[in-house]
This record gives sequence, C-alpha cells and structure tokens, in this order.
Amino acid sequence: MSLPVLVFSLIAMYPVKIWRMPITLAQVEEARRNIAPVIVRTPLVRCTNEAVDNLYLKLESLQPIGSFKIRGAANVMARTPHEKLQRGVLTASAGNMAQGVAFCARRINVLATIIAPDTAPANKIQAVERMGGRVIKVPFAEWWRTFETRSYPGIDATFIHAFDDPDVMAGNGTIALELLEDLPDLDAVIIPWGGGGLSCGIAAVLRILAPQVRIYAAEVETAAPLTASLAAGEPRTVDYKPSFVDGIGSKTVFPNMFEHARKLLNGSLVVTLEEAAQAMKLAAERNRVIVEGASACAVAAALSGHAGSGKVVAIVSGGNIDLDKFTQLIGRA
Repeated sequence: MSLPVLVFSLIAMYPVKIWRMPITLAQVEEARRNIAPVIVRTPLVRCTNEAVDNLYLKLESLQPIGSFKIRGAANVMARTPHEKLQRGVLTASAGNMAQGVAFCARRINVLATIIAPDTAPANKIQAVERMGGRVIKVPFAEWWRTFETRSYPGIDATFIHAFDDPDVMAGNGTIALELLEDLPDLDAVIIPWGGGGLSCGIAAVLRILAPQVRIYAAEVETAAPLTASLAAGEPRTVDYKPSFVDGIGSKTVFPNMFEHARKLLNGSLVVTLEEAAQAMKLAAERNRVIVEGASACAVAAALSGHAGSGKVVAIVSGGNIDLDKFTQLIGRA
C-alpha cells in the first residue's frame, strides 16, 4: 500500500477534527462596514497607576448601550434577511447583549425578546425595557439551556446567540482593528471572558495581524470555568456564585468556544472580587470612567502583572452597573 493511500485509510478509520479560525479577516472588515452607522469608535486611553507601566483601557463602556455587545448584535442583524427579522429577534443575556439586541431591534422596528437569568441586575433589565424589549426571567439553569437550544418554547423569532456565532465574533473582532490602529506596538491584551465571543473575536484578528501579541482572558474567582477547562484540557463545570461581576462568569464553557480559546489565547487570569472592586476605584480615580464588574476583572488582571511587561491593554467591555452598587464597592475598596 502506498503512503498516500495509507494516510487516507488512517484518516478514514480515525477521523480528526480540523480546527479552523472562528472568523476571517474579510468577515471582520465587512462587519466594520456593517456596524459603522450604529456604533462609536471608542477611545484607547492611558491609565496611570503604581502597579504596572503602560496600561491602556479600551473604553467600550462608551458605546451607545454602555457595552461592546452592540457590535455583535448590529452585525448579526445587518447580515440577517429582513423577512427573518420581521418575525422578531430572541436572545439569552444577563443584560448587555440584551441591550445590544433591543437597541438594534428598535432601530428597525422589530420586537426583541430577552431570556434573562433571575440573577440579572435590575438596572440592565430596566434598560432593555426602556428600549422596548420584552424580558422573560427564568432560573439560571433554564437560561443556560437557551444558549444550547438556541430557542425558547412558544417564541417563534430569529435567535441571536450572545457569543457562539461567527457574525457576533466578527463584530467583536472590529475592536482588534481599532487597537492595532491606535497602538500598533501593543504587547498584550486582556479580555473579560463571559461566553468567549469577545475574547475569541479579538484574538482571531490579532493572531492574523499581530501574532506576537499575548492574549489573556480574565475571569473572577466566583466563576472561572475557562481556567479550570484549560487546566484539564477539556470543558469542565465549576461552582458558580453570583456576585457584582454579573457580565461574565458561568458554570461551564461551550465545547466549540473552548476549542477556539485553547488555540487562540495564552491563558486565563483569575482575580478576586476585592481586586475587581479596587480596579473599579482606580479607573474612576485616574480616568473618571465607570467600569462594571466584568470590565474590572480585565483591569485587575492587568494590574496583577501576570500578563507580562510592555504595553498592556485591558478591554473595558462595559460600564452598566447600578450606581448605588458602584459607589458602595469603590467606597469599600
């Protein structure tokens, strides 16, 4: 038997799943054009501090909905046929993707239905309702199943996945294009890990255009499934404890997103709730910026120094935190 025939026979007997980049550069460039009428090009600012030199904050908290989620939502809806959108749109979200979908749905006059966990903060739910979105609150486990089934009983609408969708990741990947334009010699990027759509979207672009950049996810100690999964080499389930860090954190990692993460990221950095609160206070004091818990985890991870030296960017993914809670946290930090 010749070698090519032998190789083909072995592949047929033992099929190997070939990993591919979740998105292409062409998809991201198209996404940039699609979302231009909806988003703002957010600034990259220097954050002076005593812990690390050359820390920069990418302020996605300044988007119209106060979060990066508008990028993915806008791109999905721009690429979805109008007749499908007329049925309405459906997503599962703890708050920020819900706002992104509701904001974009209102622009084209379609109904947005949001499946939210019963732990979702009231201020985020109220923001969705102000935009005309319909919110259905369910137990956490039922909410998580919605991500898996991509549907909800009794609702016939176009489902928009918050993270496991190439169009969502392409929209998020536009952040990387802006980073490289504003800071072409950046050394490391730290990104809050929720479901992985932000981390993998940004990382895919950087691996193509700037493969030398170190890329880390940021998680909180009360819910760090990616860290546990990377250590085990496969998706793992962890204990989940609700906290003020509500924009990220879950019990497990989607297998598809895990495969992307293990190929694209240099690792995951876990911070404590206290460190996140201290990062909130620092950003408020030094940059006059309000960051929510998820964003604070990226800033805290950068301040730890574990991302290495050089020019380090923390993605401030959102600023949608209840102001009373915010003042309590920074007052105690």
